[in-house]
Amino acid sequence: MNNTKSITHSSWSLRTIVYRLLDTSCILVGLAIAMWAEAKAFDDFTLTVALAAIVAFYLSSEVSGLYRSWRGISLEREILCSVVTWALACLLLLASSVMMRYAQWVDRSFAVTWIVLTASCLGSSRVFMRLVQCYLRSKGFNTRRFAVVGVTELGINLAHKIDHSPEMGLRMVGFYDDRVDERLPDIPVGMEQRIGSIDQLVEDARRGQVNLIYITFPMRAEERIRKVLNKLGDTTASVYIVPDFFVFELLHSRWTHIGGIPAVSVFETPFHGVGGYTKRLLDIALATVLLAVLAVPMSVIAVLVKWSSPGPIFFRQKRYGLDGKEILVWKFRSMRVMENSGKVTQATKDDPRTTRIGSILRKTSLDELPQLFNVIQGNMSLVGPRPHASVHNEEYRSLIQGYMLRHKVKPGITGLAQVNGWRGETDTLEKMVGRIECDHRYIREWSLFMDLKILFQTIWVVFSRQNAY
Repeated sequence: MNNTKSITHSSWSLRTIVYRLLDTSCILVGLAIAMWAEAKAFDDFTLTVALAAIVAFYLSSEVSGLYRSWRGISLEREILCSVVTWALACLLLLASSVMMRYAQWVDRSFAVTWIVLTASCLGSSRVFMRLVQCYLRSKGFNTRRFAVVGVTELGINLAHKIDHSPEMGLRMVGFYDDRVDERLPDIPVGMEQRIGSIDQLVEDARRGQVNLIYITFPMRAEERIRKVLNKLGDTTASVYIVPDFFVFELLHSRWTHIGGIPAVSVFETPFHGVGGYTKRLLDIALATVLLAVLAVPMSVIAVLVKWSSPGPIFFRQKRYGLDGKEILVWKFRSMRVMENSGKVTQATKDDPRTTRIGSILRKTSLDELPQLFNVIQGNMSLVGPRPHASVHNEEYRSLIQGYMLRHKVKPGITGLAQVNGWRGETDTLEKMVGRIECDHRYIREWSLFMDLKILFQTIWVVFSRQNAY
């Protein structure tokens, strides 16, 4: 039996109290710093607003589920949830102040400063608490013991992932399997070995030596799984079935319910709920700011395009958007031709069709700036798979398996493929395959932080002019 220190149910109540006190402190600290920055004095009205904000935050947390257990869930999602909870609280405060006619007494500059500072404090507090939890769990506190039923590839992979995620606070007891050793695959060195049979697991669970049990038999072994569940029904351990969905190429998997019947998605968009709304808000905010900042340069570019060669300033090309629906993507015209029919030739190095100004625009990616209007319109995003000409979609969808899955999200001005060296002409099938693999990876692993990282990496890619022509 591992020498670990357990925490009872009452300790989880203590955990919630600690988090609530910490969040209250973040709201008050943000308020204090904002008052100092704006040179404001503390009065009864400020005290009332602070108390109302705390109450609104607690009410919003019941909606967002902020104080649930985040064990095994990424830090990014917890931070995002805390910030969204604060945003909901601020909206609730705003609505209340308008209804009670207190809005005119609020200093907008002070309010914005307080909101931003508190959001930063809430995010920082989550990082701090994760570090504290990791330290305590490394010392044996707040840990739970788990066992894996089935010495399978999936079971070994599961144990490996948990072992490399110490922040989850899970300690492995070992593998349990009724099969003889000769029929079992080799367990990697350093991993807990096979303890015994399923009957032995039941006894260990009864004695409290195992808290969590993961069944990793293949889905076709329904009868074996049913027998194991019948035996484990005589224990109080938490039991999970880990389906071997890795045999499929999952794009973005999530559990859902259809009339109470559980189902798991295989091909799905990651932009559901809070994540999708946050991404859209980020798109609108950044695109609006960029259009305001770049209004003069874009006007100059428009004049130069019109002056350099006959033809329109903008070129709108038919491309596939979300769910494969056709959209018109805006660009500054950079060529003497505007191919938008059944045949579209990709731009190549020193392409004779490119105008003098167009060559500069393409090398600096300035020809893509009008796509900010597509972002505002809502048929594109700042980050996502780059849209291809419709005719190229029809060509490659029959050559590359899962090609059309990239259209489960909105196309982007930049994307993971572009910052990983797959920018430019795809003159071979292997180059297009590499781009599609990056697009699929983006959909599988998407997070708001990934979008921000790609945006910053794009700046370097643009200045390096790699594969730009």
